[in-house]
Amino acid sequence: MLTIRLSRVGKKKQPLYRFVIMDKRKDPWGKSLEILGSRNPRTRETILDADRVKYWIDKGAQASDSVWNILVEQKIVDGKKRNVTHLSDKRRKATADEKAKSEPKETPAA
Repeated sequence: MLTIRLSRVGKKKQPLYRFVIMDKRKDPWGKSLEILGSRNPRTRETILDADRVKYWIDKGAQASDSVWNILVEQKIVDGKKRNVTHLSDKRRKATADEKAKSEPKETPAA
């Protein structure tokens, strides 16, 4: 299956990312079918070839969650943003317990 994802390029501590189309099972730093654009996360500058992105999506390519959120921001695709952060069950339970402790208990009005 083809996927549109980010591939990191640039110097150490100065990341730049390319939007690439490649097989999902391949290494993200390997040879890609096509470079669709680039993103500089420090300046939030995004350069995308919208026509080619739409072409590949029409052909059945899937976008990674991070790429999907960027495409929604750029209004290239319609839809809701996807949740990129994943919490473990243990961490989710701990935050729920902390939230329950911090909320004041309601007392019945007499």
